[in-house]
Amino acid sequence: MALNGGAVKLPALTTLCYHLSYHLKSETTLTDSPQSFPQSSPRFSLLEKRATLSLASLYGFRMLGLFMVLPILALYIDNYQGATPLLLGITLGIYGLAQALLQVPLGLLSDRIGRKPVIVGGLLLFIAGSLVAATAETMTGLIVGRALQGAGAIASTLMALVSDLTSEENRTKAMAAIGASIGLSFMLAMIIGPLIASAMGLAGVFWVTALLGGLGIVIFLRWVPRVVALQHNRETETDIRQIGSLLQDRNLLRLNFGIFALHLTLMAAFVVIPVLLTTELGVTADNLWWVYLALLGGGFVVMLPAMIAGEKFQRQKFSFTSAVACVTVAMLMLALFRSPLLTPVWLLLFFAAFNLLEASLPSWLSKVCPAGRKGTAMGIYSTSQFFGAFVGGLLGGWSVQQVGVDGLFVLLAAIGCLWWLFALGLQTPRAMQTVVLNVGDISHQDFAKLILNVPGVDDILVVEGEPLAYAKVDKKTVDMASLKPYFNR
Repeated sequence: MALNGGAVKLPALTTLCYHLSYHLKSETTLTDSPQSFPQSSPRFSLLEKRATLSLASLYGFRMLGLFMVLPILALYIDNYQGATPLLLGITLGIYGLAQALLQVPLGLLSDRIGRKPVIVGGLLLFIAGSLVAATAETMTGLIVGRALQGAGAIASTLMALVSDLTSEENRTKAMAAIGASIGLSFMLAMIIGPLIASAMGLAGVFWVTALLGGLGIVIFLRWVPRVVALQHNRETETDIRQIGSLLQDRNLLRLNFGIFALHLTLMAAFVVIPVLLTTELGVTADNLWWVYLALLGGGFVVMLPAMIAGEKFQRQKFSFTSAVACVTVAMLMLALFRSPLLTPVWLLLFFAAFNLLEASLPSWLSKVCPAGRKGTAMGIYSTSQFFGAFVGGLLGGWSVQQVGVDGLFVLLAAIGCLWWLFALGLQTPRAMQTVVLNVGDISHQDFAKLILNVPGVDDILVVEGEPLAYAKVDKKTVDMASLKPYFNR
């Protein structure tokens, strides 16, 4: 045990965890061992139900607006002055750069001035960006609009608000509900975006996006419960003092590179996927929605058994690295063997692997995240994700302009090979979870020693001057009865 900057830091496992983004998946709940864990989870209070449903709706509407241009932007870009493949890629990805740069600073700002002004201000920026893009006639206008949309980077603040409004026992379920809303938003965007664009053009998509932002403000002001006092919890807050140590963790670096590479590949591929579907496969713009529905739905059906088998038989690393290999193969095949019959197969393979990786990465990160560092690790993870989206758009546009569509897919396959090599060094995660405890009147060092003596406790973070401690436990072996008196209520 070592004292550094007031923190009692005991041997840590590894690092990180998320839940957002573009996708916020949460860690599994403490129910694996019926002898050690409660038989039923606590029920949501009325306030928690209201908070979870309203925040999930708000988050979903916002992400729906961001995603809707993804499946159709490449088809309408020639209508704008100065259009080039490079500027198309920048338009797709620029929101990710704004999100990556601003989400952590805005989260820290919300700790100082409160959640409400940051969230409302972020949504107003989102609406302003949508209006700028809706009225744009040049590529510059589109890029500025998309950058403003991303500048309303309220993801980390929304997650902190979930912590403020839910109990420790129900927070995982609340995070999972919001994660589900993001996944649903992505699927709906792939369907609704083409339908709106077919009826109203690309400008219509941005007008609808502005409306969704307005609905988000209404939901926040009318239905999200008011926070009486902010709850300072290191599982949801960012501590910039932890960033350096988290960036040195090898498992963490591999997983952060994974989410970076995954969203780089997704954004770069969508620079050309809409054009491939319409020109090489003969799909009309009016029918794009059902093609995306079939690809995403089929990908989900293919992915689900593989993910369940990986979890059930403790072969997560095998299923994960296999999915990375599938992404790589799909990109290579799209470069070498495209045809009306083969291209849908490669795209289905890509979306199936994407679905599995998108779900697996945050779950893996949650299991290896050191005690009490989840909030900071979450910020690093989602920053990597958003930055990957920006680099993907930029790289995709540049590649199409310089080396063509085939060259782009070859480059993405090379990135996939590098990712696969990185992923081979990952350690298979154990069934771990962090529990938050009240220190009480015991000295911090004595409390840390007491909790570490409980069977199944692997790591603990206790910070001098703070009432909460964060213990990492093995869900299969921990003696939960010994920890229960210290649960944070």
